[in-house]
Order: sequence, then C-alpha cells, then structure tokens
Amino acid sequence: MSALNVDFSKTALVLIDLQKGITKMFDGTQEVVDQAARLVELFRQKGGFIAFVKVAFHDGRDALKPTTDMPPAPARPIPADWAELAPELGVSGQDYVVTKRQWGAFFGTDLDLQLRRRGVDTIVLCGVSTNIGVEGTAREAYQHGYNQILITDAMAAASEEEHQLSCKYIFPRIGKLRTTEEFIAEAGRGD
Repeated sequence: MSALNVDFSKTALVLIDLQKGITKMFDGTQEVVDQAARLVELFRQKGGFIAFVKVAFHDGRDALKPTTDMPPAPARPIPADWAELAPELGVSGQDYVVTKRQWGAFFGTDLDLQLRRRGVDTIVLCGVSTNIGVEGTAREAYQHGYNQILITDAMAAASEEEHQLSCKYIFPRIGKLRTTEEFIAEAGRGD
C-alpha cells in the first residue's frame, strides 16, 4: 500500500447519499453514517473541504428513466424528510450541499467547479450505495482527473456481494482503498 500523503488544503471529503430516505433502505448504514461522521470531524479539524451530496428531484419528471432489463422498484410515497442528510453528520447552513438527480455527483452539478476553485486534486469518497452512487461518482472523478481515496467501511450496498464487487474490481483501478481507521491513522497525524 502506497502512502496517502494527504494535504487537507487540496483534499475534499465527498459523502454520497447519506440521507434519511436512502440510509433506511440498506442494512448496515448506521455504521456507514457513524464512520462518515468521524471523517467529517477530521476534515473539520484539518480545514478540509466537505461536500455533502444528496439525491432529490423537483417533481419526479427530472429523474432518469432509461429502458432497462431490470425494472425499477415500484413507486412508493416519498416521506417529507427523505432528502434530509443524516443528523449524525452535523450538516449546517454553511456547509456545501450538492443535489444530484442521477447516480454520479458530477454530471449536472457544480461539484467539479467548486472543487477546482478550491485547488482540490484529491477526493475522499464514501456513502451509499457502493455500486451505484459511490461508484458512479468515483468513475466520474476518475474521468475528471481527481486522485481518490475510497473509504470501504464507510460504504454500503444492497448486498455484500454488490459492495465487494466495486471494492475488489473497480475501486483499486481508480484510487486507493482504506478503512476509516486506516485513513484517520495515516492522514490525521500531523498538520
């Protein structure tokens, strides 16, 4: 494993879809939220940029609806707090929040613009779902030329198999993988 050499002035934490409506859909997401909160705390201490990403729609007609072999889940009423970020993350009115309308956090948002204006060249990525929102964002970040550190225990998917597929075959090709503890131990020391 190569050293991380994290420079928090050039590194952003990007948290994908850690919102009430999505975290309720998967088992194990409380641990993901707890690990993400630890990362948020470290980035706040070190002065790193944090981007909280959520998926929400204006009227539902702005959601993607491609023709696929796997039919979408049946529509159900969306609770009023569905797009609210998990309270454990401590998001405030001064924080940068990205609202996306597809899997990845770059397309159709100003995330890339905000990162580049701040001189960010590396993103630390976590959230749900590992193989959908996180992987979609990781692939876009790779294509935009960002270095990536993917926090594997701060991610979850609908199944362990889906989570492991991304962690074993996709993420090692586009970034470095660490657990929360490994990242904090390596990046959190020193100033």
